This record gives sequence, structure tokens and C-alpha cells, in this order.
Amino acid sequence: VFLSLQLFGMIVWILVASTKVPLPVLQGWVMFVAVTAWFLSLVFLCIFLFGYANRIAVNWNQMDFLFHGTTFVFYFGAFLLQAATTSLHYLPRKFNSTTQDKILGGHEYNISIAASV
Repeated sequence: VFLSLQLFGMIVWILVASTKVPLPVLQGWVMFVAVTAWFLSLVFLCIFLFGYANRIAVNWNQMDFLFHGTTFVFYFGAFLLQAATTSLHYLPRKFNSTTQDKILGGHEYNISIAASV
């Protein structure tokens, strides 16, 4: 389970980092959630791999439930923010009165969709 969290957490991290950032506050939260969840799952993986779980008197079933529940809530919130950012792709970004560009181009739009999923 922790290896899948590592893999998918890194994929989200890479996808969000490779997009343009039209709304830094929203995508900053998405990056914070992805990096923090990735790091904490790495810590849990190391605890179990190096045998510290036997030395620490904690109910590991409860810790696992709390970790995955909290991670779900944060990832769901990050999904909503990333999807909201993606849905604004068609809005024009006005640099000045003569040039207009979309908030997300075609390639960035596809990457943002992948990061949302």
C-alpha cells in the first residue's frame, strides 16, 4: 500500500509541477498535499522496513486508519482545487489590450486533467 502511495504521490507531484501556475494559491495547496503525503508515507514505509514498528507502542491499525483517512480528506480537497483550476482553462489572460492568451494552453490543460485524476 505504501509503495502505491509513493508511486501515485510522485506522479501527482510531477504532473502539478509541470503545469503553468495560473492560480498559485490553489495549486500551491495541491503541491503541499502531494509532497507532504509522499513524505509521510515514506516515513511510514521506513518505520515498517527497519522494524521500528515493533519497538514503538502504538496501535498501528488505528494509526494506519487515521493516516489514510486524513490523506483522503486532503487529497480530495486538492482534487477539487486542481479540478477547479483546470475548469478555468478557457478564460483569457489579458497581458495588455492587444494580446490575449488562455490561462492554460492545450498541453498544460491535458497535464492538469491528468493531475486532477
